[in-house]
Amino acid sequence: MEKAVLFFDIDGTILSEKTRTIPQSAVTALQMAKKAGHLLFINTGRTICSIPAEIRGMPFDGFLCGCGTHLFFHDEELMAKSLPRERGRAIIGKLFECNLGGIAEGPEDVYFPSHISRFDKLESSRRYFRQRGMGIECPIEKDDFIYDKLFIYADKQSDLNSFLEFIDEDMEALDRGSNAYEVVQKGYSKATACEFMLNRLGMTKEQAYVFGDSSNDLAMFEFAVHAVAMGEHDPVLDPYTEFVTKAVEEDGIACALKHYRLI
Repeated sequence: MEKAVLFFDIDGTILSEKTRTIPQSAVTALQMAKKAGHLLFINTGRTICSIPAEIRGMPFDGFLCGCGTHLFFHDEELMAKSLPRERGRAIIGKLFECNLGGIAEGPEDVYFPSHISRFDKLESSRRYFRQRGMGIECPIEKDDFIYDKLFIYADKQSDLNSFLEFIDEDMEALDRGSNAYEVVQKGYSKATACEFMLNRLGMTKEQAYVFGDSSNDLAMFEFAVHAVAMGEHDPVLDPYTEFVTKAVEEDGIACALKHYRLI
C-alpha cells in the first residue's frame, strides 16, 4: 500500500456537531491508518489554542490551524502568521463601527465582546468556549493581544459591505451561511496548508486525501485529487468531491478509509 497523507477537518468531520464527541469508530480507524504507515494531519479553521483535548490525544502527526496560518509538524512550529497588531486593532474597530458581532481567534485564546450581544450564534460560541476555560479573561475591546482570524455575524442593523471593503486589502470573508462569515488572511487557506506540508514531506497531491464537510473546506477540496465529503456537507463542496462517505456519527471516517483501502 502506498504511503498517504490524510488531512482532516474537525467539526462535522471527526468531531460530531450533534453529540460533541468523536465516534469510537473514527478513533479506531485513525489508529489503524497510523499503524499502516500513513501520515495524519488536522487541517482546521480553529486556531491552535482551541484544538480540543480529545483531538490532541489522537495519533496526528501535525496540526494545521487558522486556515493555513499556523502550522505544526509533531512538536515543531513550521509557520506562524498573525495579523500585525495595529492592523488587527483597526479591523476590530471597524467591526464595531459597522455594528457587527465578532470573535477574534488567536494562538493563545479567543476573544469575545465584553457585553452580551444580540447574535445568538455568537453567544452559543461564547458558552462553548467558556466551558473549556477560554474566551474569559480578555475581551475583544482590549488591545493587548494578537490574532490570526475572525468570525463575524451580521444582520439588518449591520453595515457588512463597508466592513468587507475595509478588510479587502489583506483579508477575505468566507460565507458560512446564516449571515456568519469566517474572515481569514489572504494568501492563506486550508489548501496552502496542504501544499506546504506535501512539499515539506516530499509527497505528491496524488498521495493526499482531504476530509471535510463545510464551506471553509472548499479550498482544500479544490486543491486535492482525493476529496472526501462527509454524509452531511455543504453542497458547495460537491463539484470537487471524489467520494461522499457517511455522516460522522454513522462511522463516516472508517467508511471512507476502507473505501480507499487505506485501512
